[in-house]
Amino acid sequence: MAPTARGGAGWSARRAHNPKVVGSNPTPATTERSSSSPFVITPACVRLGNMRTDVRPQSSAAKRRHEFCDPVHDFISVDSDERRVIDSPPLQRLRHIHQLAMTHLVYPGATHRRFEHSLGTMELAGRVYDVITNPSTTREYVREVFPDIDDERKRWYWRRVVRLAALCHDIGHLPFSHAAENELLPDGWSHEKLSRDLIFSELSDLFNDMIPPVKAEHVAKLAVGPKKAPDVSFSSWERILAEIIVGDAFGVDRMDYLLRDSLHAGVVYGNFGHHRLIDTLRILPSPGDQGSSEDMSLGVELGGLQSAEALLMARYFMFSQVYFHRVRMIYDQHLIDFLMKWLPDGRISTDPTTFISLTDNEVAVAISCAARDKTKSGHAWAKRLASRDHFRVLYSRLPQDMNRFSDAAIAVEQRTKSIFGADSIRYARRYDKGGEVNFPVRMDDGKVASSIAVSEVLKKIPVIVKEYVYIDKELLKEGERWKERNLDKLLKTSPMDMEES
Repeated sequence: MAPTARGGAGWSARRAHNPKVVGSNPTPATTERSSSSPFVITPACVRLGNMRTDVRPQSSAAKRRHEFCDPVHDFISVDSDERRVIDSPPLQRLRHIHQLAMTHLVYPGATHRRFEHSLGTMELAGRVYDVITNPSTTREYVREVFPDIDDERKRWYWRRVVRLAALCHDIGHLPFSHAAENELLPDGWSHEKLSRDLIFSELSDLFNDMIPPVKAEHVAKLAVGPKKAPDVSFSSWERILAEIIVGDAFGVDRMDYLLRDSLHAGVVYGNFGHHRLIDTLRILPSPGDQGSSEDMSLGVELGGLQSAEALLMARYFMFSQVYFHRVRMIYDQHLIDFLMKWLPDGRISTDPTTFISLTDNEVAVAISCAARDKTKSGHAWAKRLASRDHFRVLYSRLPQDMNRFSDAAIAVEQRTKSIFGADSIRYARRYDKGGEVNFPVRMDDGKVASSIAVSEVLKKIPVIVKEYVYIDKELLKEGERWKERNLDKLLKTSPMDMEES
């Protein structure tokens, strides 16, 4: 959904979703910062006021509210406790981490950062939580399974945990985000594991100082979810709350990055009716089970099914057109080549202090210096990044080739490396499972059905696989002549013959 003026429909809808807007009795503006933080936060639009949070227990004192201007959600409102977390080094570091790695070399406007995405994810997480725990829309069987919904203090506590987890879910991202994660982290590490470690090592004291205190364990669980934390036990309630943030169907991480990335990239693929979708989200039992078990998940009312379809279609188009763009993929590979030469031992340190100090800024300076100095490590790759002189596509994955030889691209890579040299050839593959996500849908008669059974659209969103072999552009014409002469013969070669050769 395109951003709207404050006085327009988008602003009205935003206030309807988020009634905790700055009150009518503003106080003089002040600045709060953690004395231990080397970062300073100076948002362009911050308004402070006195108000009560509508879900916080009545015995609690009113807290000042702070608002951040945002091109996607108009204004993002936080309280003073959340503001102190935002001011912390792990969160401020995200101001210097590109959301879309090297994508700005293809889509020039895509220079936004993980910081604003984290704020947007927190905003949406609060909205979803308010909807699915609203007593007026929550069925009795849901409250029987999850009694915390009827306890005002517990409901407020978990709302705070959900928002903090959404805010912190990306603090473990490497420089340039996903571009080089698999290649540069030690075995067994991921950005989710780094996020968990940073929550415990850098933020737990801030959580303990809140009133009431928040357990870092709860925040860490919800921030990464059960799939990325298989060593941790999740209750049914925690699984539902983690699904708000990182769920395959309705995770607000996905909602925000689709809306935000499409806006900054200047494409329309990522737009969908997120207000309508959030309004129709519910905690629902599995299809055919009308509330007798705890096997529940996030689903939608039938009236929100088209918005859910639009979300998954938006994801398909953004992945196929932006995230897996062929030029973006080779720039990611050039970045990996540079970092493996520049970093000590070719790996990112997982020590919290060292990790927090490394951002895109340090990498960008290193690229600039190495591009101008032939004696610097990674000079050739840095020059390509700085001069936008990337390798060109020699071969791309085609369905008809896959029918003949499933590893066609790898076969082309191996053969061309032996002919043109390993430094002149690069291979890149990106995979996404597609949009067939099964979630419960509450029909008009109150029964729950499977989304796959109800929606013809969701059955037809294909798997996305992009696979390319790239070659140094100076060798492109020679490579194309080789491909014209040899590709057909190569694709007739069996995998066994390839291994023997």
